[in-house]
Amino acid sequence: MDNTARSTRRTVPGAQSIARAAHLLRLVTSAGADGMTVAELARRSGLTRPTAHRLLTALRHEGLVDQDDRAGRWMPGPELYLMGTVAASRYDVTAIARDIVRSLAVRTEESAFLSVRRGDETVCLLREEGSFPIRSFVLSEGVRFPLGVASAGLAILAFLPPHDVDAYLERHPELGEDWGGAHAESRLRARLRETKERGYAVNPGLIVEGSWGLGAAVFTREGHPQWALSLTGVQFRFGPDRLPELGRTLLAHAHQLTTRIAASR
Repeated sequence: MDNTARSTRRTVPGAQSIARAAHLLRLVTSAGADGMTVAELARRSGLTRPTAHRLLTALRHEGLVDQDDRAGRWMPGPELYLMGTVAASRYDVTAIARDIVRSLAVRTEESAFLSVRRGDETVCLLREEGSFPIRSFVLSEGVRFPLGVASAGLAILAFLPPHDVDAYLERHPELGEDWGGAHAESRLRARLRETKERGYAVNPGLIVEGSWGLGAAVFTREGHPQWALSLTGVQFRFGPDRLPELGRTLLAHAHQLTTRIAASR
């Protein structure tokens, strides 16, 4: 979180409650159709269980979340869908990206994805299955990762201005502890340099052992890395004999989507 956001929380009445509720909403949506229990939400948000339940109840009253009364799991509510359809006209690129993601899956036979940067995270927007029968299930629609963790977020972070990268790493010293030593600052910076030199990111099974990923940034008309295309699959499909070919195909599709986004806005 940046200094402006922290200052806002201190000076605007009710800002802390709004921030907590927004955090719960992001957690609920990241769980998708399966939802989460209040205990899970409290643990992941850092809130006490009574506080989490109070905020969830208020959000349910407004239609922003819903609860399966039998399973006790909280899920996205109908108002989120309605709000999303309005916001999509400004922010959503899935309509113009879908055929490109599908083409990437067909060409490589691996699972292909479109993710978007949202603050200090990436959120998966689209998934297309490849034809290869053994698949990786690390990523699906709605799943979030911090920048620099999954291949999509590593690709986006690598192409941000250096001062933005410095500020991000300063805000998140916990990456190495939460996601493993490969995400400690010194090693992450080395991977960011390699990503810029190569043009695309490689995740050699750092989230789930044996599940590899490649990511390539997709840029706004102004040249900002706002989205990423990525591929995931099992390790033996990403060997040194095939990796360069996958990288070239991924970069070509990312360039095609960047060009299409620039022409549409």
